[in-house]
Amino acid sequence: MSTRRSPIRPIVLAALLAACGETSSLPPEARLSTALSPTRPGAYYVEQANVYFDGLDLRADPAIVPDYAERVARWELPPWLWLTGYGRQNMIDTTRAALTLDPSTVPVRDCRAFPVQPFARCTVVFEYAGGSCPIYEEFTFDDQGEMTFIEAWSDLPGFLPTDDPSDRWAEGRGVHRLSTKVPGLGSPSGTIDLESPWMQAAAARDPEVADFVRRASDFWPSWFEALREAGPDYFARGCGWKAGAPAR
Repeated sequence: MSTRRSPIRPIVLAALLAACGETSSLPPEARLSTALSPTRPGAYYVEQANVYFDGLDLRADPAIVPDYAERVARWELPPWLWLTGYGRQNMIDTTRAALTLDPSTVPVRDCRAFPVQPFARCTVVFEYAGGSCPIYEEFTFDDQGEMTFIEAWSDLPGFLPTDDPSDRWAEGRGVHRLSTKVPGLGSPSGTIDLESPWMQAAAARDPEVADFVRRASDFWPSWFEALREAGPDYFARGCGWKAGAPAR
């Protein structure tokens, strides 16, 4: 039996192309993350974000991990390496590898809950042997309270999802994030389906979604590609340890 996907039905494609952030007309499996409302108290989302950072903190128990969805993804904007985790086990493995290769603690954390996706947003400071590294990070969740998408930026001017210095938690109109553009994150299960008609339609319309699909479809080669392209000083640039022009 062939496993090939059927072509995108015109009615589905039309709805997807017209959506532009409006999710009510989409089939449930195709909806964007903003279609969901919190199903847990705000403290739950803050706790899950802190558990995630515990996984990158030498002082914490490495056996404790967030409640990851099966197809959770982590997207880290330049100078970081784009897709740095995809799938529950890969996320656990890559997080533990990061802690082993670049030991860190995360002593400074300010995580807050929001009534719209991403439900948890944090400003944190990592401490490495080379110095402090400020990060802004957002966490998207499904209806079961599982973490479905993580998006991270260097918390330095020029790297953040908004150019408005007064919009500390990226709530304004000028915010640019991928998490609210990936179809499926607004379904009750928050499932990312790379081969679905709605993902194909979104990728055809949006180069950033297309790049996500490309990288997620071939994780390790795309990760090594990003590592080569980032250059040897990407860590220093992202942490602000030396001057470097922000990559947007």
